[in-house]
Amino acid sequence: MRPRVALIIPTLNEAESIGATVAEVPRVLVDQILIADSGSTDGTAAAAIAAGAQVLNAGRGFGRACLAAARAADDADILLFMDGDGADDPAFIPDLLAPLLAGEADFVIASRTRGQREPGSMAWHQVLAGEMAGLGMRALYGVHFTDMCTFRAIRRDRLLALGMGEMTYGWNIEMQMRVARAGLRIREVPVAYRCRSGGTSKVAGNLSTSLRAGMRICATFLRVARQPVPPAAVPVPAASEM
Repeated sequence: MRPRVALIIPTLNEAESIGATVAEVPRVLVDQILIADSGSTDGTAAAAIAAGAQVLNAGRGFGRACLAAARAADDADILLFMDGDGADDPAFIPDLLAPLLAGEADFVIASRTRGQREPGSMAWHQVLAGEMAGLGMRALYGVHFTDMCTFRAIRRDRLLALGMGEMTYGWNIEMQMRVARAGLRIREVPVAYRCRSGGTSKVAGNLSTSLRAGMRICATFLRVARQPVPPAAVPVPAASEM
């Protein structure tokens, strides 16, 4: 019997895209689709339910929503995360799950920069931020990530043991840093990336929101970087070389 997989999609006003996103998910591999909603006011919950997903009112904050859903998915062995704006392509879910289902990895993350991107799907500063964060994590832990996207999969027990504490947009980089510090087995998988199919980006939508998110990500990086590496952690190969 294969491990149970729960897909977690954090949302905030994604009514235009969430229904189609849920419909594209390969249900032969995903046992539960859980929408972690942060107080949408545009019908996101109704659209998600109509498409066959469950909705959790998770409270405000990207990280808070992800963690609440991770705890709620208590019968899952593997947690899969993706955005609900239609940009992440569910056709790549099998690629992310394969190393976990084969017992070859504990954490798998998609790389948009190593895959094919639709024109306009990523701003230059998003690409640069991923490269800079990757260099920083390589210097600290010997792991070179090339992206910080939401599209990722991890064993649920490993995630809950990481001690995640970031409740905002620093959640993604905190997870990557704590995974590297813990010496978990990591894979990075190139994926195709699309332009969002509806709504407005909460991070890259304008300069003000980008700056606020960037400051939160930098603060999270500095906070986690100051914490000592656990003695039990062992070095792992650079993610992009696996």
